[in-house]
Amino acid sequence: MKKMAANPSFDIVSKVDRQEVDNALRQTEKDLTTRFDFRGTSAAIEWSGEEALFITAETEDRVKAALDVFKEKLVKRNISLKSLEPGEPRTSGKGYRIDCKIIQGIDQEKAKAISKKIRDEGPKGVQAQIQGDQLRVSAKKKDDLQDTMTLLKSEDFGLALQFTNYR
Repeated sequence: MKKMAANPSFDIVSKVDRQEVDNALRQTEKDLTTRFDFRGTSAAIEWSGEEALFITAETEDRVKAALDVFKEKLVKRNISLKSLEPGEPRTSGKGYRIDCKIIQGIDQEKAKAISKKIRDEGPKGVQAQIQGDQLRVSAKKKDDLQDTMTLLKSEDFGLALQFTNYR
């Protein structure tokens, strides 16, 4: 008796390699201590828990410049800036501070929007199930899955999407 194979599928996730973010943070830290335009501005960047970090400097301009340096380092390490949610610069003690969050996972609202997009515009017979902070997309034909990936890449859902477990 021949066993029927499951339909081809893939997962849609939004994950960030924390080690790469940490490497970007360390490089930014080094730049802030060595670059002449940051001398004497007490600019610094630090982790604030697992999924957050903060940047401090004496002036609003310097704290924004430090954030730009960090963004540059993230891009060089192939981390989408959609994974970073920087707050507004605010006064903190004698200087300025920007709190940033690292976005991981797909929240329910965005998952529903992605699922709706697949239903409305994707190939017929493609199904998406929300599984926690990710989606599983399945179809009878692999070509339909390829078309679905192309459709989702052309859309901006406000977060970095990766396609994994393609089988």
